Amino acid sequence: MSNEEFLCARCARHMKTCCQTPEIYVTPGDVERIANHVGRRDFFHFRVPTDPIYLEEDDDPVWQQHIFREDNSRRVLKKTLDSDCSFLGPQGCTLPLEVRPLVCRLYPFDYDERGIRDDLATGCPLELLRPGQQLLVALDMKIDDARRWHKQLYEEIRVEKTSQQMAKDEADFPIDLDALTSCTSATTTALSTDQ
Repeated sequence: MSNEEFLCARCARHMKTCCQTPEIYVTPGDVERIANHVGRRDFFHFRVPTDPIYLEEDDDPVWQQHIFREDNSRRVLKKTLDSDCSFLGPQGCTLPLEVRPLVCRLYPFDYDERGIRDDLATGCPLELLRPGQQLLVALDMKIDDARRWHKQLYEEIRVEKTSQQMAKDEADFPIDLDALTSCTSATTTALSTDQ
C-alpha cells in the first residue's frame, strides 16, 4: 500500500476544490441520510443559484423539471463563511461515503438522465497525477458504484417533483382539519344512530 497522500488532499492545497466552489444540490434522500447521521436538519436551505450555470440545465431537462421550485431555488448544502461545504473538514469530507450527497459521490463522473458519460467532468487537477496514473484509479472510484449512485440520484430527483407538487396542491387546496373532523364525527354519529 502506498504512503502517497490522497489526490483530494493535494488538490485542496493546489486550488479551490469541488468541496468549495460548487453549489451542492441535495435530494430528499440525501437529506434523510445526512440528518440520520448528524442528528440535525439545519445543513441545507433553498437558494436561487448564485452561478447562472446551474440554471442552464438544458442538456438534462430532468433537473430543470424536478429540482427547481417556481422561484428558481433548490435545496443545497449550506456553506461556511469562507464558502466551504459545511461538511468539509481538515482531512476532507466528514461524512462517510454512503451518507454523502449523491452528486458528491458521483464527481468527477459526468452524467445526464441517460447515464454516465464517457468523458469525466473537468475540474480535478490532472497535473497532480503521477505519470501514467488514471484519475479514477487515483480516486479509487468504480464505474459500477457510479452507475448505482446515478440510478439512485435520478430516482430521488423524481421524488422531488412529487413532494413539490404535493406542497403546491396543499397550497391550492388546503385541507381544513377542523371541518374534516366535524364532517367525520357527524358521519359517524349519523351512521351509529341509523343502526
